[in-house]
Amino acid sequence: MDKPAIRMIDLFAGCGGMTAGFVREGFSPVLAVEWNLFAAATYAANFGPDHVIAGDIARVGEALIPEADVIIGGPPCQGFSNLGSRDIEDPRNKLWKEYVRFITHARPKIFIIENVDRFMKSSEFLLLQEEADHGLLKEYELTFDVLNAADYGVAQRRKRTIVIGSRIGKIPLPRQTHAKDPGLDPDLKAWRTTAHRIKGLPEKPNTTELPDSYVELLGHLVPGSFKGLDIHIRRNPTEMSLRRYDCIPPGGGRFNLPDELLSPCWRKKKTGTTDVMGRMRWDTPSVTIRTEFFKPEKGQYLHPQWDADDPSNRVNRPITHLEAALLQDFDYDFQWCGTKIEIARQIGNAVPVGLAQAIAKHIRPYLAGH
Repeated sequence: MDKPAIRMIDLFAGCGGMTAGFVREGFSPVLAVEWNLFAAATYAANFGPDHVIAGDIARVGEALIPEADVIIGGPPCQGFSNLGSRDIEDPRNKLWKEYVRFITHARPKIFIIENVDRFMKSSEFLLLQEEADHGLLKEYELTFDVLNAADYGVAQRRKRTIVIGSRIGKIPLPRQTHAKDPGLDPDLKAWRTTAHRIKGLPEKPNTTELPDSYVELLGHLVPGSFKGLDIHIRRNPTEMSLRRYDCIPPGGGRFNLPDELLSPCWRKKKTGTTDVMGRMRWDTPSVTIRTEFFKPEKGQYLHPQWDADDPSNRVNRPITHLEAALLQDFDYDFQWCGTKIEIARQIGNAVPVGLAQAIAKHIRPYLAGH
């Protein structure tokens, strides 16, 4: 028997990483709001355009806000300090104010906030708790912590603050399902590795460019939609870059380079930035996938294949858009819209799908009786 659909709203939806996880668990999106056209088009290509608003959330009138059981989203953390009785006209507070406006109008049974790991240490977070104690969110009980996506079956070490707000009784955070070392705990599986997600893909992508195709979505013609090997695109590194890549073993980085291959700034900086020019490992989850994963100088983003004894058995390139998307737990056939840079930004900014799915699976039973 199919699970009954649960209506949800996704605010600051991006390309739909969080929605993708919730849809896997049978949730039904009834509204998504995203200001970036390309990200909104990607969302629409995958989940349908009829419930997508591409634009400023502040311009979404209350008549357009449907009833929903759940609201999910990751509002930027700046400016929460002026909610409630404070100066709500402070422009820094606008996006938080809008997130709360949707909650107070749609009155979902549960809302989920995801944000950067340091959010829990911010003044904005303390004021979110105040709003739940005696302000605009006083109907809701909050549960929160920093969760690592790798602990929920995602092949990526990515820490995010997760807040669950509930007006149907306090809901704990989901228990982890995976661990670096499960030990004797029969309920835990080993972390999924980079190899689980990207091993077996072509090591030498055929092209540096996306296909020349466009699709009309949300009233605009945008590049896309692309999927699978369409986004398995390589770069054209310099000879110096290739020489550097060739020196770096799995788990290594700029400190593995000989002096003649060091840039002047690396020569001066003898400590820190250990991930720079780093190579992934097959046997561990990846590092956090950020928006510039295609630049090894930004982190540990070199392909994990490297053979100490056989230089011909090395893959000297950064990971592709497809590999980054798979490490973010998107499906192989997920559709993407936009330029190379825009799609990279969508991938890096997304909530890992598997983490969102774990949260959706966890909260569903609490909604069953309400």
